[in-house]
Amino acid sequence: MIFTFAAVRKYKPPVILKELLVENYAAEGKSLARHNGKVVFIENTVPGDVLDVQLHKNKKDWAEGFPVRFHAFSKDRVEPFCPHFGVCGGCQWQMLPYQQQLLYKQQQVVDVLQRIGKANLPPINNIIGAGETKFYRNKLEYTFSTKQFIPENAFRQLREEGIDIKSASQRNVAGFYAKGLFDKVVDIKTCFLQQEPTNAIRNSIADFARKNNLPFYDFRLHAGWLRNMLVRIATTGEIMINLVLAQYDENKMKLLFDFIISSFPQITTLLYTINEKKNDSIFDLVPQVVKGNGFILEQLEDYKFKISAKSFFQTNTKQAENLYKITRNFAELANNETVYDLYCGTGSIGIFVSKQAKKIIGVEMIQEAVTDAKENAALNNITNAVFYTGDVTDVCTDNFFAENNQPDVVIVDPPRAGLHAKLADKLLEIQAPLIVYVSCNPATQARDISLLDLKYTVEKIQPVDMFPHTHHIENVIQLKLRTT
Repeated sequence: MIFTFAAVRKYKPPVILKELLVENYAAEGKSLARHNGKVVFIENTVPGDVLDVQLHKNKKDWAEGFPVRFHAFSKDRVEPFCPHFGVCGGCQWQMLPYQQQLLYKQQQVVDVLQRIGKANLPPINNIIGAGETKFYRNKLEYTFSTKQFIPENAFRQLREEGIDIKSASQRNVAGFYAKGLFDKVVDIKTCFLQQEPTNAIRNSIADFARKNNLPFYDFRLHAGWLRNMLVRIATTGEIMINLVLAQYDENKMKLLFDFIISSFPQITTLLYTINEKKNDSIFDLVPQVVKGNGFILEQLEDYKFKISAKSFFQTNTKQAENLYKITRNFAELANNETVYDLYCGTGSIGIFVSKQAKKIIGVEMIQEAVTDAKENAALNNITNAVFYTGDVTDVCTDNFFAENNQPDVVIVDPPRAGLHAKLADKLLEIQAPLIVYVSCNPATQARDISLLDLKYTVEKIQPVDMFPHTHHIENVIQLKLRTT
């Protein structure tokens, strides 16, 4: 008989770098330090911090790690206003003054456009900050779970008191997923991202469900009933709640819905969605109306927008208005242009610029969004806008441009992945005199600028901060066709 033995991997102790000085902000919420010439990227730090760093990636020229001990804190640090900061992952920069956040976001736009874009750039305008840095989101999604995330400091305290950690974590909670985890939820009492009554609604529903034995969902076992809740609050005062439930249960639903309607009469539309799948996505599901008309109305300038449970709409309404004003200004419209609005979503940008254009042609892949776009155009009595469903790379053919007139202006607002290479090639081919590129990811925008540089020059650049206390940035670029 022959025995074989699996090789035993030799234990390697973690690499810890001592007393590193954080020198600067890098990108994606990370800062950087240097150790013997090697760049070290570190999470949850501020330039000026001095700390020990444990590495989880260690390459020849760079490394990544996380703090294990602080020796000194940066003078720029401020006390976070949210007790859940650093745990739920919703905000990354509450320990930085807002003006400092804006400086680092401006720096990121400059860095990626110069490093990746590799095109001649005009001076970059100063970033437009948000007027409100709390309660600015019009949409939040909460999760109900049987697994409570216990932060490290609470974990140590429970262990010192001899309390069983596993039993302590088996608690019905409502809030956000803990950073990096899919099955444990931070029990949120007060979130500062959305105005009231968002916290009152979430906490009341969770308390009512506990008292009435309505089962919260277990994302490991895929068992339970109460899964998620979407809250939309418009600047018009209208409020939407969409509860996501694991099964249809008429008795449970009547009990819960009656409670919500009687406790929160200010909710203008209440819906539910049955999700029997193992994932949280509801885009292939149909929400059902319990109260109201199934949508809310939002307003930008004089334009009204119908928002349903699955609609995409800019999450910061007031800053979206600023973003769209910049886009309209960069488009330099004079009432006689044909404007193509690619990746148009629910048509908000095209509708916003429609009064200054001759014709708007929107293209969007998601059918529900195109339906919303058509309804939004009708809602605003806009007759010069048409919308098409399909992938922009499939729809935008030579025949399509011939049928709808060649574009005078193209507005693109792609997802984080940026423009598809085929679309970039098509833009170079059709040679619209002017392109306005709205981006939620300056790095992929910079990559696309380098592609378009073959025929276009960058004329204007305007960063916009849509999400205070996070590392996300919107950036608008105007490109003009070279004449020589």
